[in-house]
Amino acid sequence: QVQLVESGGGLVQAGGSLRLSCAASGRTFSNYAMGWFRQAPGKEREIVAAISRSGGRTYYADSVKGRFTISRDNAKNTVYLQMNSLKPEDTAVYYCAAVVSVILSTKDYNYDYWGQGTQVTVSS
Repeated sequence: QVQLVESGGGLVQAGGSLRLSCAASGRTFSNYAMGWFRQAPGKEREIVAAISRSGGRTYYADSVKGRFTISRDNAKNTVYLQMNSLKPEDTAVYYCAAVVSVILSTKDYNYDYWGQGTQVTVSS
């Protein structure tokens, strides 16, 4: 089992940047593919980005391509989401998730472990 704790959320103006972190504890972090998801009020949870366990492969939702970057540091048991050029529509609770897998996954039902979420609010 792995425990996930997100941090780095907050209030930012449109055009600004935030970096989310997700610290993992428990089992060997490098065994896990990781994902960032978000859920806005009244909307379904959606994939934002995902990364393979080595970090060699990444996926981005079309809505964040070119603005967000997912990365991981397996030595620090941490996955990051750098968010630039933020827009009001990026406002949501952001969750990191983990699954033991050799490939990354974009489906939330494939993920076994979830953090508690961190709020990101982008003002216009």
